[in-house]
Amino acid sequence: MANAPPQASEIKEYTERASRSQVRITTAHGDIVFRLFPDDAPLHCAAFMKLADAGFYNGLKFHRVEPGFVVQGGDPKGDGTGGPGYNLKAEFNARPHVRGTVAMARSSQPDSAGSQFYICLDDAPFLNGQYTVFGEMTEGFDALDAIKRGDAMINVKNEAR
Repeated sequence: MANAPPQASEIKEYTERASRSQVRITTAHGDIVFRLFPDDAPLHCAAFMKLADAGFYNGLKFHRVEPGFVVQGGDPKGDGTGGPGYNLKAEFNARPHVRGTVAMARSSQPDSAGSQFYICLDDAPFLNGQYTVFGEMTEGFDALDAIKRGDAMINVKNEAR
């Protein structure tokens, strides 16, 4: 079931896949592509990949766009309050929040991430060590910069690099 957190055996399978995969988010503005950091955030990479494989993100909107800061999506409710029905234990790491960083959004509780993620539009060092960074963009910065609130993630898929 896609809306269940990855189990131990799935985490192993997904982290192995993540090391040779990338994520492609198709938008009306072009594709946003990022690589994953399974060594730094195995649970978050596995959860994201499992949801993407199940089509969870397809058609969801970017519900938050803060110019010069972040673009955020992954909420099935579309208002910043929704998720997959489970929370993930934080995997804070030393990866910095720079332009193109992909990390899981959360509430004020560290272990509250689920399906919502954000991509940094600019460096945001004040976020370092407080959110789970699980990826970094490799291409599609023009598409990222063009995202507006309400734009859809047409398709989100894991693909071999």
